[in-house]
Amino acid sequence: MKHPMIIQGGMGVSVSNYVLANAVAKTGNLGVISGTAMDLVLARRLQQGDPNGDLRAAFDAFPLKEMAERVWNKYFVPGGKADSKPFISRPMPNMNPGKPWLELTVVANFVEVWLAKRGHSNPIGINLLEKIQLPHVPSLFGAMLAGVDYVLMGAGIPRQIPAVLDSLSQLNSTSYRIDVTGAGPGEVYETQFDPKELGEWTTDTLKRPFFLAIVSSTALAQNLLKKCTPPVDGFVIEGPLAGGHNAPPRGGITLDENNEPIYGPKDEVDLPSFAALGAPFWLAGAYGEPEMLNHALENGAQGIQVGTAFAFCNESGIEPTMKAEIIRQCLAGEVEVHTSAVASPTGFPFKIARVKGTLSDIATYKNRTRICDLGYLRTCYKQEDGKIGYRCPAEPVDDYLKKGGSIEDTEGRMCVCNGLMSTVDLGQTRKDGTHEPVLVTAGNDLVKIARYIPEGQTDYTAEDVIAMLTSKLPVSVS
Repeated sequence: MKHPMIIQGGMGVSVSNYVLANAVAKTGNLGVISGTAMDLVLARRLQQGDPNGDLRAAFDAFPLKEMAERVWNKYFVPGGKADSKPFISRPMPNMNPGKPWLELTVVANFVEVWLAKRGHSNPIGINLLEKIQLPHVPSLFGAMLAGVDYVLMGAGIPRQIPAVLDSLSQLNSTSYRIDVTGAGPGEVYETQFDPKELGEWTTDTLKRPFFLAIVSSTALAQNLLKKCTPPVDGFVIEGPLAGGHNAPPRGGITLDENNEPIYGPKDEVDLPSFAALGAPFWLAGAYGEPEMLNHALENGAQGIQVGTAFAFCNESGIEPTMKAEIIRQCLAGEVEVHTSAVASPTGFPFKIARVKGTLSDIATYKNRTRICDLGYLRTCYKQEDGKIGYRCPAEPVDDYLKKGGSIEDTEGRMCVCNGLMSTVDLGQTRKDGTHEPVLVTAGNDLVKIARYIPEGQTDYTAEDVIAMLTSKLPVSVS
């Protein structure tokens, strides 16, 4: 099979939205939506009133009309809510979710993929984080209902996904093992999702998408090829210069003088050895220039995955005023990207663009009242009574300590969930009138964003990115 040469990365919470993925797909490359927090994204978009009618069109295409209308009627606000009013809440993800959250999650992922696929016949992918386990199965089912073509997953070891895709393609009841801190030897905790409990579907089978695991080593790729049944379909090899979450350095985290993790020769991937595995692969992490695309092709890759370049183009989901200001700072040489070893509650290194007035600002960080009301990065843990509890090192410190967490885990942690929602203009307004501050993540390539901007302009499109990336391709490549 001929795979796309360029994969647009699935970034943030709705940075890689359906508008961006659709625009990239129309160039013949792989547009990818971010599948992170889609339940919340849809609930808040509906409360903003669906001004262009896109959501209504996707809801009308959903195969179970009554389910779609329940979600619509719960969250839709005609004309949109006032900016001064908070978004209403939605159920928190947990081990035993109720039907309203399952329906919201399935519909949300269907809507995003359906809109990304509208108006063309090229493939669309969805990107998920292994660390956010609880929504995986209903999210994938909703995406598959809309005909998603590729599933990409990193931020952990996604061993279960190939079998899950097989099961969901047959509309079978599907389980997913959940990591639980404190679980004893042999104790297994699982979520269970049965599509047929939600309603009577009009089909018995769904297209099974290709699965690309995002990895940082040949050893992990070998493991996923040998121990997954079925094996993964391909890989994205992502280096530590990529935005968002990065794999920790092999051998543990040691910090340099700037408090950034030190990566060394052990973290470099031997491309000839990787190519010898025989699976298709793409290279990622500061690959956003034509010479790097040629380098990837010359080393046996299908192509490259690029995120940061697309994150700040016109079609991305970043709030337009913030986007324009970051581009201005890039052009003025004022932007810095920092790899924090402590910011993310996941414990993974996390890239942060240092922008004044955002959570990267010490004053802004300290003035924010800690709260965990979205719950995506909570860790499941076994309580003394044997029941499952949920805790996050970015929640109020006293709450975390009462749940058995350590004070060290809370130091420097940021509420990535709320911060990333604000980045795409879906941040919460608190009762005191304050707005959740923005958190911007980007790869090290952010400082080079000017190369995508046409002369005489201060903005650029997804098509401009593709044109630049492919501008030096060998004649033999099409």
